[in-house]
Amino acid sequence: MNAVFKKELKSCFNSMIGYIFVAFMIFIVSMFFSLYNLYAGSSLIRNTLSGVSFILVIIIPILTMRVMAEERKQKTDQLLYTAPVKITDVVLGKYLAMEVTFLMPVILFCLYPFIMKIYGKTTESMTMDFVALVGFFLLGSLYVAIGLFLSAITESQVIAAVFTFGILMITYFIGGILSFIPGSAIASLIGFAIVIIALALIVYAMTKHIIVSVAIGIIGEAALVITFLVNKTMFEGLFAKVFGVLDCASKLDNFLYGILDLTSVVYYLSGCSFFVFLTVQAVQKRRYS
Repeated sequence: MNAVFKKELKSCFNSMIGYIFVAFMIFIVSMFFSLYNLYAGSSLIRNTLSGVSFILVIIIPILTMRVMAEERKQKTDQLLYTAPVKITDVVLGKYLAMEVTFLMPVILFCLYPFIMKIYGKTTESMTMDFVALVGFFLLGSLYVAIGLFLSAITESQVIAAVFTFGILMITYFIGGILSFIPGSAIASLIGFAIVIIALALIVYAMTKHIIVSVAIGIIGEAALVITFLVNKTMFEGLFAKVFGVLDCASKLDNFLYGILDLTSVVYYLSGCSFFVFLTVQAVQKRRYS
């Protein structure tokens, strides 16, 4: 894993993507810091981080788009498959390299609370700022894990970036989207039916097994209808409750107010582990196919 980590980190900065990512992050956050904290006089960095959290949706896909897709396109992934190293170590090495790249500007942002403390007249505890930075890093780590997985299931860097951007956009705005969905049982039924169809299409895209995909769709829809007929009241507001779990951006709010919410920490770490696991499975499938 250590060799893969060093190779990936070196490759990231040899291709200029690492430099562009770090420079862009520093530029955007510094600009918001100047506007909110220096000019507007805000004593907490949470306003800055809240304003730039959406930037992660745009910049993370650029960081992760090449990490697995490039290996697959250039056929260099075959060397990794035959090397005396576990696929898990390969994926973890690549993920940690992306994490270190993301961590670089975040470490620099840790200087901002000291700047406000030294040159400003703030009475706020710097602990709140550092908790906010922890939440910001955890959110970005989850986004990196999602981007890693999507890069692993495609050969095109552009497609990987577009898919990642689309998924991150959905997770960022899903709280607002769900608020417009009626809480009726019928609305939940329709919503779940659409999701099952989408799931069957995703399975087909990943496996190319039409029979398995159709079976998943038919069995899923049948089970959904039967469950609805047996217990209709259970579906009231269920769609919003289930897919509210995808609202990972809202978990940042507690951190921004200086609350180290262990539930949100577990949520982010579990999400990172889940998508790294999916990446391992996707690579394993290609290795033995």
